Amino acid sequence: MTTPTLLVLDAEPLPRLGRLTGRVRVEHADEATLAERLPSADVLLVWDFASHAVRKAWPGDGPRPRWVHTASAGVDHVMCPELAASDTVVTNARGIFDQPIAEYVAALVLAMAKDLPRTWELQRERTWRHREGQRVAGTRAVVVGSGPIGRAIVALLKALGVTTALVGRTPRAGVHGPRDLDRLLARADWVVAAAPLTEDTRGMFDARRFGVMQPSARFVNIGRGGLVVEDALAEALAKRWIAGAALDVFEEEPLTPDSPLWEVPGLLVSPHMSGDTVGWRDELGAQFVEMYERWAAGKSLPNVVDKQRGYVPGH
Repeated sequence: MTTPTLLVLDAEPLPRLGRLTGRVRVEHADEATLAERLPSADVLLVWDFASHAVRKAWPGDGPRPRWVHTASAGVDHVMCPELAASDTVVTNARGIFDQPIAEYVAALVLAMAKDLPRTWELQRERTWRHREGQRVAGTRAVVVGSGPIGRAIVALLKALGVTTALVGRTPRAGVHGPRDLDRLLARADWVVAAAPLTEDTRGMFDARRFGVMQPSARFVNIGRGGLVVEDALAEALAKRWIAGAALDVFEEEPLTPDSPLWEVPGLLVSPHMSGDTVGWRDELGAQFVEMYERWAAGKSLPNVVDKQRGYVPGH
């Protein structure tokens, strides 16, 4: 019986795959070598989830892996027309980031409501300036993206006493459809973007959508950078169309030192860290090992992505 070949698109630190020792031939690639090594691989593990190398390398000649797993919730960085049209199964790391990201969003909501960023600034200035914070309980939130991450955010915000509305691709029990979005935005105190990046969602938060929001509203994006027209958000904040925003994801990452987003008034910038808690890489590695064991045993895989929609269906 031929030993399967697992190709890892590397990022440091490397995944821990000890349980697979002797059961699979592990090879490694980077952006420069991925294209030449793809034809010999049975499985591709996209450990470098920030890389777009798969999209560039996949259309080449020769066989392609039967299964691609990305150690991330989003799959837009790996999808290309050729992969979408192939028989290759694509899976993601659904389930790892739900609670950590929900906690991060709750922390941002509390920090902005209680004006904590300004408190820290005043402390550094040794300035005693009393202010009044906002009560979170009783406010309204709209969470765009009805997957596990969006639902975890809703659950945690509800625990804080926030009235929440969840918006998804199709309306159903407990989930509003896209047609309701503008109406919901017009009444929201908090707007959280947690949707996958698809042709339908790219640039969905543009100047018109920020114009629909209340002047007191605050916007948070922990989904994908491409959901937001960043220049439009910067203008909305500068003109005080909305009260504040927090971005954890960006169109281009890492954010360059000369990016104007660093200086936008009322904007909190964080380096794509909302789902990254102590031990998260080990959780991702363990998840993949369990999935590989299922695949090697001929069992069905969890977290299978609908390659046309760009996310795992069923939620």
